[in-house]
Amino acid sequence: MTARALMFQGTGSDVGKSLVVAGLARAFTLRGLKIMPFKPQNMSNNAAVTADGGEIGRAQALQARAAGVPLSVHMNPVLLKPQSDVGAQVVVQGKVEGNAKAAEYQGLKRKLMPRVQESFDLLRNQADLVLVEGAGSASEINLRRNDIANMGFARAADVPVVLIGDIDRGGVIASLAGTKLVLDPEDAAMIRGFIVNRFRGDPALFAEGMRMIEELTGWRSIGLLPHFADAALLPAEDALGLNQSFARKSGARIRIAVPILPHISNFDDLDPLEGEPEVDLIRVRRGAAIPGDCDLVLLVGSKATVSDLAALRESGFDLDIAAHVRRGGRVLGLCGGYQMLGKRISDPDGIEGSPASVEGLGLLDVETVLSTDKRLEAVSGESFDGVPLSGYEMHIGRTSGADCRRPFSVIDSNPDGAISADGRVWGTYLHGLFSDDRQRSVWLTRLGGAASVLDYQAGVDNVLDRLAAHMERHLDLDGLLTLAR
Repeated sequence: MTARALMFQGTGSDVGKSLVVAGLARAFTLRGLKIMPFKPQNMSNNAAVTADGGEIGRAQALQARAAGVPLSVHMNPVLLKPQSDVGAQVVVQGKVEGNAKAAEYQGLKRKLMPRVQESFDLLRNQADLVLVEGAGSASEINLRRNDIANMGFARAADVPVVLIGDIDRGGVIASLAGTKLVLDPEDAAMIRGFIVNRFRGDPALFAEGMRMIEELTGWRSIGLLPHFADAALLPAEDALGLNQSFARKSGARIRIAVPILPHISNFDDLDPLEGEPEVDLIRVRRGAAIPGDCDLVLLVGSKATVSDLAALRESGFDLDIAAHVRRGGRVLGLCGGYQMLGKRISDPDGIEGSPASVEGLGLLDVETVLSTDKRLEAVSGESFDGVPLSGYEMHIGRTSGADCRRPFSVIDSNPDGAISADGRVWGTYLHGLFSDDRQRSVWLTRLGGAASVLDYQAGVDNVLDRLAAHMERHLDLDGLLTLAR
């Protein structure tokens, strides 16, 4: 089996490439095709553990779910995970291969292209159609020489391209036509069609605009895609999504405050809580204070724990958290958040920057030593209160101390995490805790609410089905199949 392939690039970042590919993956799967998602290069601190023991960007995990196929490291062969002053961690075919600053990485990309092509070829031999997602903007001609993410890959693998423009941000005619203008003619020839995404209002009002884009570019219109509001119910990959405004929930009985730190990672841990009607999830940004009446302060993962701990202190969140605890409040730390709750974090090998040993928040009697060993594994077990749990671990470092004698959970007969002596501060390395309906339900009751009645996973699949129907209504899917090769 050698699949046809089609690539989706954008006129800029955050134009909806990931969502379009996820929707098409589900739509074509429902048509009976075997689909594989692929993104040559991704940059994200929101990652997923794969069945073959590595990690890929969260967007490709969602696309694989939409296609109903197991996660593979080959779906995202190059993943860049930004850190503090060491640049980005470079993950190749699921495994960390070092760190690189931006200028260094430009020189590294040419060496990575054979690995990218190897992964693409492996997927192509397992599918009917490979849906390829580009990165950032197709018109970044200043980075074209060593490009592996957009036209560099499309040309090397001879994959036709559909270009996506976002009308919601304005200037979509100029952004699509301008992309053709600045591209090398041979690169521009790879583009066979375009999609205008996130339209709001009467489509008839932009019919002339679609015709003008066709005339200016010579590309085929695949469709005008209306804004899909329920996209907010799907796991997000880009931290830009954390900057959007979230309405306060009237009648919510539980208030959970989450400090938003610069290197936040795996923040899709928040998505199941956001979907609960009884939970008012308050994202606290720098310059604001953690509300004094919240029921739980939740510290989530970090790609640069030492740096984010410093940012937490600079923002005054440490004082807010200490006051919250003095009032009898409760705190939960997940992964990097767990490490921050301890007495000390040591980085003797300078994994996150210069070698350092810093004082933690001191809310748990534990200490963490960062190391090069990285744990990547899907896990299941039982929490401290006897409730089953499942999720995944994705972390470096080992944590030990007196409070580990009260573990948060037991996973494969091994203790995980810690609980304070007064039982009001918890820490765990487990991600996906709240995606488990059993755990989310017991946490809601622990915080004074009613047990959850939601099936989170079924809800995600329901949204993907509606997204697929949205694609079928508004895009020329038959036309896309004729473009693929």
